[in-house]
Amino acid sequence: MSFDACEEACVKDCSCTAYATANISSGMGCLMWFGDLLDTRTYADGGQIIYLRVAASEIRNQNVNYSGRSSSEGMNLPLFDLDTLEMATDNFSNVNKIGEGGFGPVYKGNLKEDKEIAVKRLSRNSTQGLDEFKNEVVLIAKLQHRNLVRLLGCCVEGDERILIYEYMPNKSLDTFLFDVTRSPSLVWRTRHDIIMGIARGLVYLHQDSRFRIIHRDLKVSNILLDKEMNPKISDFGMARIFRGDHGEANTRRVVGTYGYMSPEYAMDGTFSVKSDVFSFGVLILEIMSGKKNRGVYQSEIHLNLLAHAWHLWKEGNALELLDTSVDYSWSISKAIRCIHVSLLCVQKRAEDRPTMPCVVMMLSSETVALPQPRQPGFYTKANDLPSYWPTGQNQESCSKNEVTLTIIHAR
Repeated sequence: MSFDACEEACVKDCSCTAYATANISSGMGCLMWFGDLLDTRTYADGGQIIYLRVAASEIRNQNVNYSGRSSSEGMNLPLFDLDTLEMATDNFSNVNKIGEGGFGPVYKGNLKEDKEIAVKRLSRNSTQGLDEFKNEVVLIAKLQHRNLVRLLGCCVEGDERILIYEYMPNKSLDTFLFDVTRSPSLVWRTRHDIIMGIARGLVYLHQDSRFRIIHRDLKVSNILLDKEMNPKISDFGMARIFRGDHGEANTRRVVGTYGYMSPEYAMDGTFSVKSDVFSFGVLILEIMSGKKNRGVYQSEIHLNLLAHAWHLWKEGNALELLDTSVDYSWSISKAIRCIHVSLLCVQKRAEDRPTMPCVVMMLSSETVALPQPRQPGFYTKANDLPSYWPTGQNQESCSKNEVTLTIIHAR
C-alpha cells in the first residue's frame, strides 16, 4: 500500500487514531493504530514520523504543523513548530524569561498576529518534567473553565518538549501577595474574588469536569492572574484523574510543596479531593494575612501560619491575622468568615474537612451556619521540634526547586 493509500484508509475509518509507513526505506506499506498508542517509542537520535488524527476545528493558524483530521477522542491539541516558538521568544532569550520551576523555564512570547503566549520549556535534564509534560498534555487540553489556565498547544521536536499557554500579564499570585510594595494593591474585594475564583475552579475539577481531577500541587505560585486580576489555576503536571466513583488513592512517590500538603498525603501517600481542600485552606490563610505558611510567628510558641491562626482563633483574636495593609473595616464579618472556612479546610482528619461545593456555599452566603473547626493538621509548636529542625523566617524548602517533595522507599 502506498503512503497516500494508507492515509486515505485511516481517514475513512472512524476508529483509526494514527498511521505511519511500514517500510521506511521504500515509503511503502501501512501501519495503523486504533485506540491508545501503546506501542510507540521516542528515540533520542530520531525515529519514524507518525501521523496523528486531530479535530480540524483545532487548527487555528499556520503555525500548526499538522493536517486536520476528524476525530472524537484523538489528540486535539495544536502542535507548534520549534522555529515559530524560537522566533516568538527571541530564541528563548533571558530577557523574555518570566519564571522557572521544577519543570523548566517559562518565557513570554509574541506570535505574528501579536498574540501573547507563555512558553513553558521542559528542562532537558528533568526526567520528572517529562512525566509532567505527558500528564499535562493529556489532561489540561480537555479542561475548559474560566478559572483554569488555558493550554493553547505544544511542541515536540527532537528532544524539545514545550507547552504553550495563554499569557497572564500579572504573573502569579505570590508576586503580589508577598511583596510589601505590591500587596496593598490587593484590596479586600480583589482578595475575596481571588478566593472565590480558585474555589470555583476546584469545584469544576472535583465535580463538574468529565473526570474527577485532583491537582495535588495547589499553591500561590500556581495561581496566575490575568489583566483583570481573575485567578486561574495552573500547572497540572502532578494532577491525577479519577474515573467513576473512585476518589482516593495511594502513592509511593509523594509530590507537592511543603506547607501545602495535607497530613495524610505527606505522611501516608494517601490523596483525595480533601487533599486539595487542605491546600485551599492554606491558600485562604495566606491571602488573608499576606504571610507565608512556612514562617515563624510568635517564635517562642508557634512555627507556622496554621498554628498561629489556630491560636488567634481560640483566643478570639482572629482579626489580628488580617493583613494590616488592607482595609477590612467595612466587611469584617466576611473576613472572619473566610478565616473560619479556612480553618475548616485545614483540619487534621480528611473526613472533617468540607468538600469544595460546600466551601463555595459557605463563602457565598453568610446565612449558612458554620461548624466549629478542630485543630489543624501540622499544628506545630516550636518547642516540640527536634534541635536539628530549621527555624527562622527564611527557611529553605525541603525541596530545592520548591515544587516537589519525594519520599524514598527502599526496594
